[in-house]
Amino acid sequence: MSAIQKANVKNHILFWSFAFILLCVCVWIFKTSLMPFVLGAAIAYLLDPVVDYCEKYKCPRWLSAASILFIFFAVLLGLLAIILPFLHREIIQLTKDLPGYTDKIWTASEPLRVWLSQYIGDEELESFRSSLNNNVGKLAGIGGALAGALANSGQALFSFISVLFITPLVAFFMMKDWTVITEWIDDLIPRENYKVIKGLLEQINGKVSGFIRGQFTIAIVLAVIYAAALTIAGLNYGFIIGLSAGMLSIIPLLGSTFGLIASVGVAWFQNYDWVYTLIIAAIFFTGQIIEGNVLTPKLLGKSVGLHPLWILFSLMVGGSMFGIVGMLLAVPVAASIGVLTSFGINQYKDSDYYKDKTASEKATAKKTPKKKVTAKKTPAKKKTAVKGSKK
Repeated sequence: MSAIQKANVKNHILFWSFAFILLCVCVWIFKTSLMPFVLGAAIAYLLDPVVDYCEKYKCPRWLSAASILFIFFAVLLGLLAIILPFLHREIIQLTKDLPGYTDKIWTASEPLRVWLSQYIGDEELESFRSSLNNNVGKLAGIGGALAGALANSGQALFSFISVLFITPLVAFFMMKDWTVITEWIDDLIPRENYKVIKGLLEQINGKVSGFIRGQFTIAIVLAVIYAAALTIAGLNYGFIIGLSAGMLSIIPLLGSTFGLIASVGVAWFQNYDWVYTLIIAAIFFTGQIIEGNVLTPKLLGKSVGLHPLWILFSLMVGGSMFGIVGMLLAVPVAASIGVLTSFGINQYKDSDYYKDKTASEKATAKKTPKKKVTAKKTPAKKKTAVKGSKK
């Protein structure tokens, strides 16, 4: 690598590092106001292919965007109107029954408590039990207190109103002008490295779109399957457990693991019947079979390529740093970092820092054919007879 190329690489690293730091600072400063804009951009990104499809049939883009957005929010509000009464009823019942479940768990864990009492003593275990019951009993009043605090908070009320009214406007204008926005961004790409940067952006877009449109669809389908199956099976809090397990399936294996543990525990303490508990467990194993053999190949394929641990880590970091806005931005940032890291590793392996110079020189020496050195034949001198030499 020449000195000019090294200087170019250094300048690129400094520029993009500064741009990333500036983006993080802006998100940190405006995180309380960014929620409707991030949500609107996510909805526009999700629904843009439908608008493009309608535009092929000579339908005005603004009309397609408005119609699709209206249908989207109408379906969303209809689902919320169906789901919220079930959720409210089961959450209230769960908060009332939690102290009883802690007593049952405490009784079932007697062998473990006997073993622990040898090391920490009975008094400490009893104090832990009483504090656990007190804290669990307080959960019943958390919902009302939280709702009252939110109602009395002007900032929270303003945030709710802004999300409710500004998000559809942001989504509409971004869907209407999506082509203009993408062309503007494309025009900003440096012409010298256009193909490389364009290829990286296409890879990032493929991973993000695959995750958002694929994994979110899988999570919604699993939420409906789990919630309906557990409710039909008669499991207590089956609707809320199934819905939570499905939505947590955005991170592969996390939702099914949570749902299996929670539902099997509730099923056992509900009836103390192994057959019923196995039926509840079979619901989640069936859901995993459907996800692995039907939903993932059809909806997701191999377009994402994001490891579940990487997704979980990015969501936790984004949530701890920027709250809900950070969690919404976590997947695009994680996909971008993954693509750029893979590109950097490939560039590193093609560089002189990674390659063995002596081995490469030997390999090139073997490939180049050796020229055969042939000795030039010197013409023999002709013997000339001298007259009069004979005696």
